[in-house]
Amino acid sequence: KHAKQILELDQFKGQQGQKRFQDLMGHGSDYLLSEVLWVCASLFSDVRLKMSHTRIMLLTSEENPHGNDSAKASRARTEAGDLQDTGIFLDLMHLKKPGGFDLSLFYRDTINIAEDEDLRVHFEESSKLEDLLPKVHAKDTRKQALSRLKLKLNKDIVISVGICNLVQKALKPPPVKLYQETNEPVKTKTLTRTFNTNACSLLLPSDTKRSQIFGSHQIILEKEETEELKWFNDPGLMLIGFKPLVMLKKHHYLRPSLLVYPEELLVIGSSILFSALLIKCLEKEVIALCRYTPHRNIPPYFVALKIQVTPPGFQLVFYPLCPLCMYVCMYVMATPEQMDKMKAIIQKLRFTYRSDSFENPVLQQNLEALALDLMEPEQAVDLTLPKVEAMNKRLGSLVDEFKELVYPPDYNPEGKVTKRKHDNEGSGSKRPKKLNTHISKGMLGKFTVPMLKEACRVDGLKSVLKKQDLLKALTTHFQD
Repeated sequence: KHAKQILELDQFKGQQGQKRFQDLMGHGSDYLLSEVLWVCASLFSDVRLKMSHTRIMLLTSEENPHGNDSAKASRARTEAGDLQDTGIFLDLMHLKKPGGFDLSLFYRDTINIAEDEDLRVHFEESSKLEDLLPKVHAKDTRKQALSRLKLKLNKDIVISVGICNLVQKALKPPPVKLYQETNEPVKTKTLTRTFNTNACSLLLPSDTKRSQIFGSHQIILEKEETEELKWFNDPGLMLIGFKPLVMLKKHHYLRPSLLVYPEELLVIGSSILFSALLIKCLEKEVIALCRYTPHRNIPPYFVALKIQVTPPGFQLVFYPLCPLCMYVCMYVMATPEQMDKMKAIIQKLRFTYRSDSFENPVLQQNLEALALDLMEPEQAVDLTLPKVEAMNKRLGSLVDEFKELVYPPDYNPEGKVTKRKHDNEGSGSKRPKKLNTHISKGMLGKFTVPMLKEACRVDGLKSVLKKQDLLKALTTHFQD
């Protein structure tokens, strides 16, 4: 429906579009704002679907409608109040006019604002499309918490907080399979059944159990026991302690942070204690270290709560665990001449960066074609590609000078790279000895299936699919 309306707006472009709009729609100053609001409310009542929120955006440059008629103005205020009682928000998108737009004449007491909206964006005037778009995007963003958890300060003090996602990556929608004759989406349903190969009978879930090899013993686990193994803690945040703010380094970045803010739904009075904690962390310049369990059956994360002044709250920063940390033992330090030359290159390539200036071309083409119901996506300009000609013009001879300082004289970047040969004989002689050691200690079960298959290939054994068969084959081979 919305795509059809967007396509219909194309006929109003240019001078001919203005004339067509005048003939088709028209305009006039003799109107009743109360009737306009009543028509909008009736449109919402005709919708049978469940809506998360209802909103009316009023674009106008008239600061005092019905200024000479108090009865009409009173009826408009009454209708706006009825909208607020029914849960319909009235948003004012006022345009800039000579002398300014005075909200106190009529609209200050008429419009209603949601609790989670930015007042600065709401009351700013718009003189062009670029000023109007941030207001529309601010209304379009859904302010919904990912989860509502409890923050345990100690055994006796617990407050409730909400976890909000600050950055959401837009993804290209996956392809949908259609039935050739009717073009209806095809639903795929997968059924998994387990059979007993000896009796050729179907096994029910209650007939099977799970096992795990610890050492040289096979431990059989019940379904309830496997579920308990996945459980670590109850969902929530557990305060561990405080550290100075300088202890949080830039190289600790693992993934985009989340926003933590107080919630009064679970524990009343959480906002007061949350504000006190925020103020004290700001005064002492510290971060709060916590154990974060987002959901049940999920391993906990170690996070840091970093102060955020505007809007007030904590940024939930994820700490990397030890397996994710990569240590570079050997590195070559650049010379001062090389660093000075690279600084000159960076200075030449500096520009004012704005994230909204670079649109994802894949999303722009596919989502736009999908929303507007186009047969083929329009070709969009990929602004993420580097402007090679402009960069070469700016840099001049700096790139060649940098290459002479860094690379050896006979270096060819387009030449083939010679791969280093591995010492297969030395590694092959050590592998059986290591495997025999693991088998004697009962630690062969810790190896993955690809590692076991590679060991079978090296020793000339037949490779099978199941891990138990691989373990049995290797154990029998080395015992013999």
